[in-house]
Amino acid sequence: MELLHMENIIKQYGENRVLNNVSLSIKEGEIHGLVGENGAGKSTLMNILFGMPVIHSTGGFEGNIFIHGKPFSPKSPEDAMKAGIGMVHQEFMLIPGFTVTENIKLNRERTNSTLLSKIFGKRLEKLDLNTMAKDSRQVLDKLNMSIDEYLPIAGLPVGYMQFVEIAREIDKENLKLLILDEPTAVLAESEASQFLDVVKKLSDMGISVLFISHRLDEIKKVTDSITILRDGEMVKTIETDNISIVDIARLMVGRNIEMIRRKDEEKKIKDEYILELKDLEVNMPGEKVKGLDLQIRKGEILGIGGLAGQGKIGIANGIMGLFHTSGTIIKDGKELPLNDPRASLNSSIAFLSEDRRGVGLLLDDPIDFNIVYSSLEIQDRFLKELGPFNLIDNKSVREHTLKMIKELDIRCTGPKQHTRYLSGGNQQKVCIARALTLEPDLLLVSEPTRGIDIGAKKLVLDILVKLNQELNMTVIITSSELGELRQISHRIAIIYDGKVKGILPPDASDEQFGLLMAGETLDKVVS
Repeated sequence: MELLHMENIIKQYGENRVLNNVSLSIKEGEIHGLVGENGAGKSTLMNILFGMPVIHSTGGFEGNIFIHGKPFSPKSPEDAMKAGIGMVHQEFMLIPGFTVTENIKLNRERTNSTLLSKIFGKRLEKLDLNTMAKDSRQVLDKLNMSIDEYLPIAGLPVGYMQFVEIAREIDKENLKLLILDEPTAVLAESEASQFLDVVKKLSDMGISVLFISHRLDEIKKVTDSITILRDGEMVKTIETDNISIVDIARLMVGRNIEMIRRKDEEKKIKDEYILELKDLEVNMPGEKVKGLDLQIRKGEILGIGGLAGQGKIGIANGIMGLFHTSGTIIKDGKELPLNDPRASLNSSIAFLSEDRRGVGLLLDDPIDFNIVYSSLEIQDRFLKELGPFNLIDNKSVREHTLKMIKELDIRCTGPKQHTRYLSGGNQQKVCIARALTLEPDLLLVSEPTRGIDIGAKKLVLDILVKLNQELNMTVIITSSELGELRQISHRIAIIYDGKVKGILPPDASDEQFGLLMAGETLDKVVS
């Protein structure tokens, strides 16, 4: 039986039509994939279905929506939730000061009556914290998450936050349709695999799932059918078994995309170290580094992998001084001051954080300022003298921004568009442009392709390789996707329990990588 039918949906922002006669149908208990490049209209379509305020504050939409054959026109997320629709957004909707339990049970709190509530009404009832915690523990266990339900959200790694978002929706009793917008983008491969099993369980329970992902192997593995969008239009809806990953990618981008390992150029990397980490400890919640030793060679691309929670994310954050760090960091033979982000930036190190909205972007400022503000602050670039004053050179800022927009294919209305209104993938590209503008000799990138479609992913990885080959820039790339690391890295360090468990060449076997990630020791590793 058909649960949802969206018919001829049209949405315009001013003169820009972002959705053009898009139709979508989902059956009860079906897992339906929705794929497309950034800017294809996926998130806009979901915002319409979930009644997000941005839709109605910009003129609403055209077309019809039906749930179980009855007209449905959500004016707010509350309307959608009452109809049994839940949504896990690509960007987190959590309250940092609340605990895991408080976020999961938000607006659905369990309460006990009190003497005052019996007289003055339910508003004076007391929170039943024990029952709320038990509910949260049960739903976290369904996701195979061992995280403490009493922990505050603030400071948790982004992967853990994603699971809390998912747990909150699964905890809802009347859930009929769950929208998942890039739910595994911040998860390591093993966690993503566990999550896909949970999605299948939801389907077995009769809950429909609308699964948006750029990981086409996941789409192929978990969905029953797929709708492909390109440039705001529906290209095709087809049963998953009847289409290959290559054909999905081709229909998404309108061209053939190959994600294969680059041919190793004849590049001789000497044992000259640009960065040495000795007994490094980083107190990053959920990603602690525990006495790590690592040497990074000048001119190499070093991949850092491992499961979520083992410390791989903490390394770059510790180098940049964003969490309390101890040990020794040596850059170009000189010891680097610890816990001092400015000192790291002044040492020609640039950092692309895994948390683009929390660390990487000024959401209420335009693209051009986001791209150049670090260089303005640290390097005094893009300035012109006017008597005793230094003013921003708007011409050079605009020229540089247009160059970055073109090279990174940032889909926007222009340099003055505020980053808040870009898609998640395009926000990530602005962060990359900001890091590249610093012209570092060492670039730290954490999850650089998180939330980026397959076409843009290839572009970003190609850019990192180009920077390495043409400018001899050293790149340390941390990623939850082993395939991504194997594609561009010269060596890959696997982190387990806060330390380097082993270092392998990219062409090592899946079994060797799997053993290191599981905490086993290999007899033969490269150094």
